[in-house]
Amino acid sequence: ELGERYELIRVEGDGPTVRLVCGAVHFDDPAARRLVEFLPRLICVDAWDATQIEWLHSTLRFMGSEARELKPGGETIITRLADVLVIQALRTWISQASETGEGWLRAIQDPRIGRAIALVHRDPAQPWSVESLAEAVGMSRSGFAVQFRELTGETPMQYVTRWRMSVAVSLLREGDVSLAELASELGYQSEAAFSRAFKRTMGVSPGRARRE
Repeated sequence: ELGERYELIRVEGDGPTVRLVCGAVHFDDPAARRLVEFLPRLICVDAWDATQIEWLHSTLRFMGSEARELKPGGETIITRLADVLVIQALRTWISQASETGEGWLRAIQDPRIGRAIALVHRDPAQPWSVESLAEAVGMSRSGFAVQFRELTGETPMQYVTRWRMSVAVSLLREGDVSLAELASELGYQSEAAFSRAFKRTMGVSPGRARRE
């Protein structure tokens, strides 16, 4: 064992040498959890594809070097490189899946709708409206509303509300945030307004969601 976060295992036997880099990734961010819903059981990245070869091989070589030499700070470097590896693999899959896929994957890849989604994710407390989002991405209100619904399957304001509630669930899991604080952080004028929106969207009250 090389540290709390990683270890090196050697299994002797006949046959050619096979090197495996294995790991586990936990997603806490609401957007990441949404992405996980779309992931296939297996993502295959062609190691010899011209667009993949440099980052894939260099990252794996760096991780292997750190694991072998056990230099100070090696554990931190390996965990960060593992993050890079996972993110790059997901980027590759998203770019491939969005070409033929539908819904949210295509939406986040769209230059204007994807930017609007990013704005909502970045600042959920902002008093967003269809008009303000359309203006922010340089579209007409009607054109933005139609394209957003075509790509995501819901209206812009339905998406805003659902995103806020996803953030709320993440914060409730931490256990030490009050409903009044949540309401303020997510742009609601009162705790009651937030609680109503939460129950309408999630099907349970914030208190029950926290307990569960």
